[in-house]
Amino acid sequence: MKIQTAKLSLLLGTLVLSASALAADTVDTSAYVVDARGVVVKTAFGLCVRTSYWTPAMAIAECDPDLVKKPEPPAAPMAPPAPPPPVPAPAPKPAAEKVTLAADTLFDFDKAVLRPEGKAKLDELATKIKDLKLEVIIAVGHADRFGSDKYNQVLSENRAASVKAYLVSKGLEPNRVYTEGKGKKQPVTKPDQCKGAKSKKVIACLQPDRRVEIEVIGTRMTK
Repeated sequence: MKIQTAKLSLLLGTLVLSASALAADTVDTSAYVVDARGVVVKTAFGLCVRTSYWTPAMAIAECDPDLVKKPEPPAAPMAPPAPPPPVPAPAPKPAAEKVTLAADTLFDFDKAVLRPEGKAKLDELATKIKDLKLEVIIAVGHADRFGSDKYNQVLSENRAASVKAYLVSKGLEPNRVYTEGKGKKQPVTKPDQCKGAKSKKVIACLQPDRRVEIEVIGTRMTK
């Protein structure tokens, strides 16, 4: 019976020493006074007894919890990167556009008053350029060969002015419409056409020369 008790005491002592060894492996208590079991010796007030070479860097949580460096909290997971913004659709590209109207039905012989057929052509033009971002309209007046250079110059300028006045009445800005007169210097009929003295037949033949050439410059938005 005594032998069994001695064996049991030896076994318990071994377990205690093993536990102390495990504890010693887990926490470095070398800066504190420990007993035979490896347990830190404490005063009657519960304070751990430090060795002479103790430093704050050697503190353990059991004795000096305020001096032990707290483990840093795990870093917050990084938010996934924001998706790239959608690529905007390409903007419509402006395209330059020129519209030329050689209005050979605009005026009667020796007149600067618009004919009904001429007004109809200008109405078509105004409708066609309605959705155009207008930059400028250039109206150039012309006359046929009958009459002096000076007279036909004034007549051609008056014809261009009549076209401008009509276009402005349709809502176009006056400062967008420029006028010019070329007199009889730029006929469109050929030299061998409309021969002869002034007559109804020759005057009718020269109708294409009594004109205003209208050039529209602007941009139309296209996709």
